[in-house]
Amino acid sequence: MPDNKSPQVTPSSVAGAGPAVTGGLADTAAAGVAVAAELAAGTDKQTSTEKARSLGQDAWRELRRSWLFWASGILLVLLILMAAWPTLFTDVDPRQADLRNHYLTGPQWSHFFQADWFGYNVQGQSVYARTVHGARASIIVGVCVTLAVTLVGGIVGMLAGYFGGWLDTVLSRLTDVFFGIPLLLGGLVLLQAFTNRTIWTVTFALTAFGWMQIARVMRGAVITQKEADFVTAARALGAGTGRILFRHILPNVLGPVIVVATIALGGYIATEATLSYLGIGLKDPTVSWGVDISASQKDLRDGPHALLMPAGFLSLTVLAFILLGDAVRDALDPKLR
Repeated sequence: MPDNKSPQVTPSSVAGAGPAVTGGLADTAAAGVAVAAELAAGTDKQTSTEKARSLGQDAWRELRRSWLFWASGILLVLLILMAAWPTLFTDVDPRQADLRNHYLTGPQWSHFFQADWFGYNVQGQSVYARTVHGARASIIVGVCVTLAVTLVGGIVGMLAGYFGGWLDTVLSRLTDVFFGIPLLLGGLVLLQAFTNRTIWTVTFALTAFGWMQIARVMRGAVITQKEADFVTAARALGAGTGRILFRHILPNVLGPVIVVATIALGGYIATEATLSYLGIGLKDPTVSWGVDISASQKDLRDGPHALLMPAGFLSLTVLAFILLGDAVRDALDPKLR
């Protein structure tokens, strides 16, 4: 019978095959370790890059993607140039009156950037020139009031939120008292005490009754931040009150304050125009959109362009600031993205 012997598996044969198998597994493991190390390095690099970007840089990155920011920004740049350098847009004196230029002539749309582009008012003054020069008073009042109420409301809200106790009670009740007085009504009453009403008197009146909202926003943000771990660590390391407030807390509460102030800026411009319209704010010879709207209201049927042009620019300015505030809010608040 044939000798059918099955192949013998000896320890020596297994030992001889061991290095090849072990070597293949080692190469595979080494390749896997290299890939994992490369992925980990890439992840660490991406994480470090994300951590290196500050809140301002992150907000600017979001703003660049927002069409609201670009639309409002371009419009505001034109308005600011108009307010700062009105001679770039017209060389006509807005106070120059020529009765031969009657308001019934109306706008001459073919004459771009000329004195008669928007027509003339009842006194023969160029509506276009007065609209261009009127941007200065309205925007200066709005910007100055916004800066003033942010400073006053920020200080009040920061002190009340950080120290608490009786100081918080007194400042909060004082804020509630002023909150009960509407901004327009308070401005009307306070401006009655001034015989010569200028840009600065209007700014003072609006600041006196417009700081409360910023104070409430700042107080709430400071109360939230003062219990944070980094503030506790700074206090444990011996940091003083001023350093904690201005170095650690203030940078972390500016976001909501900036959003509220930006949106409110348009409201302050509209309030100034309302006061001038009622005859309580700015007066002639000051060139302002509110002054022109008030002066041309009685001639609305015969010359509507004298009222519609400054009113239109006023509406565009308020809308631009509100859109900018919405874009900044979306950029600074990650929960809204």
